[in-house]
Amino acid sequence: MERWETVDIGIIGGTGPAGRGLGLRLAAAGMSVGIGSRDASRAQEVVAGMVETWGSRLKGSITGGANEQVAAAGMVVLATPWEAAVTTVRALEPALRAKVLVSMVNALVREGREMLPLVPARGSIATAVQAAVPGTAVAAAFQHLPAREMGDLDAGIVADVLVCADDPSATAATMSLVERIEGLRPLDAGGLSQALAIEAFTAVLATLNIRHRAHSTLKLAGI
Repeated sequence: MERWETVDIGIIGGTGPAGRGLGLRLAAAGMSVGIGSRDASRAQEVVAGMVETWGSRLKGSITGGANEQVAAAGMVVLATPWEAAVTTVRALEPALRAKVLVSMVNALVREGREMLPLVPARGSIATAVQAAVPGTAVAAAFQHLPAREMGDLDAGIVADVLVCADDPSATAATMSLVERIEGLRPLDAGGLSQALAIEAFTAVLATLNIRHRAHSTLKLAGI
């Protein structure tokens, strides 16, 4: 695929379980998706495996390429390891300028049977990313979805997805993206400062999953 700007969603660092799962669900919903990696051949290899397994279930398309290529997509998701998030978006800043960038990155570390949150200097990965690319409208979402279930189209998933951003257009665009995936309900959780609590709470969900050998999701009552 040569015209990456025509791709609906580009997922930077999308070869990991979380990025693959999100990309698969969006492609199954009929969107064109670009899976990115520092190594384009690695992304193409991952996508080939996804298409081999799920190709008949994909209403849209999915393509692999370098992070620099998928960053040209109309809307972009950041799914790198947390240590690489800021340096990656800084390098891609020209391509991300004036776009909506959705961070689904968590800073977590495992100790025994618990996952613990790491708190970056700016409070959250999402706020650090926003500071690194001030000309980009950053939203935070998708952090607390179970990656394995997202990557299995036979696994039904029902969950609320908390969305936070300082730019109302980023909130609206991200909530619309969430709604494309069957079983997911977007909830406006406020400004980007809320990403600190959301990213940290993901450690609680992950710990529950480890202790109970489960794949729990977040579902809020009363809303």
